[in-house]
Amino acid sequence: MNPIQLHLGVLLFFTLFFAGCTSVDQEDASNFFLRGNIQLSQRNYEEAIRLYDEAIAKYPDLTDAYLNKGIALLELDRTQAAYEVLSVAIEREGDDASGPAYLTRAEAALRLGDTETATSDLAKITQAYRDSAQYFLIHGNLMVAKSNAAEALSDYDRALRLRPAFEEALVNRGALYFEQKAYTNAEADFLKALQIAPNQPQALNNMGLLESRRENWAKALGYFEQALALNPADPLALNNKGYALLRTGKAEEAFRLVSRSLSLQPENGYALRNLGIYYLQSGKLAEAIAQFDQAMKLAQPVEELYGWAGRAYQSQGQLDRACGIWQKGTLLDDPLAKQQYAALCQR
Repeated sequence: MNPIQLHLGVLLFFTLFFAGCTSVDQEDASNFFLRGNIQLSQRNYEEAIRLYDEAIAKYPDLTDAYLNKGIALLELDRTQAAYEVLSVAIEREGDDASGPAYLTRAEAALRLGDTETATSDLAKITQAYRDSAQYFLIHGNLMVAKSNAAEALSDYDRALRLRPAFEEALVNRGALYFEQKAYTNAEADFLKALQIAPNQPQALNNMGLLESRRENWAKALGYFEQALALNPADPLALNNKGYALLRTGKAEEAFRLVSRSLSLQPENGYALRNLGIYYLQSGKLAEAIAQFDQAMKLAQPVEELYGWAGRAYQSQGQLDRACGIWQKGTLLDDPLAKQQYAALCQR
């Protein structure tokens, strides 16, 4: 399985204002901008970007076009490009930079792991956005990134008080509950999110993870298949379905899905672990060890990684090496490593 998924939301901004008289270029820019907004609202993001570029070419000071182009780029997961465009919008607006520009750049910064910029941008709009559910969603995501779970829960609660049917906040609060092993609360939030938005991909994937944890494999596979029907190239859903297939004896199909997941997201520690499990179950010990070693080098928190890695070394006759890995896994609170170390190494 992969770790639980947060939803990273974006804000749409459709206003346009020109001060004083307008030129022909400004009028043309306005038309391109408004047409871009229509495409953005219809989720035709590439066409929206093209129209915003036309607007910017006609009137480079049309900062709203930079903002909405940044939003479209975020929706396409072109995060670095979005961050750069949003930064241009803020630079052109100067001290009068809009709240939406800071809020959206904070979201882009978070996706890039830049908590410093996200913190600074959100601080600039705290007072103006004290009644914004979107602000508290993104601030909650920032608190998750800073490992401040209590503050993140408070933010998500605030977002939901402001907007009770806010499925993104439900998904993220549920994800935090899941990480805290409060599975009943997590399930309630995911299911409520799916009542509001039945095709919410993170909620579908996270429900699959919950059912996987319960070893309800048929239900888990159903959720992962729904997520993949929405996006067949979702690397996390591909890997999670692959893990469920590994656990239900469908190793070759699992191998295909996990391999595809890795081709899309090469540094996914969970997918590397799952490929290692496939090779271990197939008796290909050298290949299994290579995958486990690569996953451990990433230093990601991957559940049971050290337990499985130690098993591979044990199967190769390297018990001392296995015990060293299990001992490290014990320090990292890996339950499988703890079990193996206690049973085979503490004599």
